[in-house]
Amino acid sequence: QVQLVESGGGLVQAGGSLRLSCAASGRTFSYYNMGWFRQAPGKEREFVAAISRGGGRTSYADSVEGRFTMFRDNVKNTVYLQMNDLKPEDTAVYYCAARGYDSSRYDRRIDYDYWGQGTQVTVSS
Repeated sequence: QVQLVESGGGLVQAGGSLRLSCAASGRTFSYYNMGWFRQAPGKEREFVAAISRGGGRTSYADSVEGRFTMFRDNVKNTVYLQMNDLKPEDTAVYYCAARGYDSSRYDRRIDYDYWGQGTQVTVSS
């Protein structure tokens, strides 16, 4: 069991930056592969980024590649999403997710066992 709480969302102008945090409690954090998803109004929840247990491997959606960076601190039991050069189309509720297993897929909702409540990111133009 792991509980996830996102924070760091807010309102930012296009071109600006935000850093989202996802604090985990419960089972040892390093056990979990982690992901970030986002859901814009009227849209399906979509994959943003994923990171392996030790943080050595990351993967990003094409839409955020080169702008977003996911990293984790297993001592602090926290995973982060550094978002740079934000665009209005990045506006969404961002969700942190955890999975306690390895598989060949990591970019679908079904691939994750636990979810945070989400944090709103709004990018103005």
